[in-house]
Amino acid sequence: MAGFEDIVKKAFYMGVGFASYAQEKAGTTINELRIQAQKLADEMIERGEISTEEARKFVDELVRQAQQENVQPAKDTQSTQPRRIEIVSEEDDAPQQEQKTKPNNIDNLKEQVQSLQEELRRLKRE
Repeated sequence: MAGFEDIVKKAFYMGVGFASYAQEKAGTTINELRIQAQKLADEMIERGEISTEEARKFVDELVRQAQQENVQPAKDTQSTQPRRIEIVSEEDDAPQQEQKTKPNNIDNLKEQVQSLQEELRRLKRE
């Protein structure tokens, strides 16, 4: 039984070590983010694009978002199916009268494309 207790202790210490390392790594990453964001904010202040108060809020917001992302896993990674995308065409929203005139518009557009292609060929020959 002494061997089993040693294995449990080692597993526990290994888990604590991993947790400690992850916390240290996350803290280092957030500090690096804060430094980079502060440099960017300083450059924007020098250019006069933002004020010092806006820069401070910008940096704080970036760091806050980074901390939240570390704590909360992304919802997309938990999903096993792809996200559904709906394509809405203008024809779906158009009134009935406008839909009746659409074929004329298509014919006009085809004629315009053909005339532009002919003009392009003529310009290439010149």
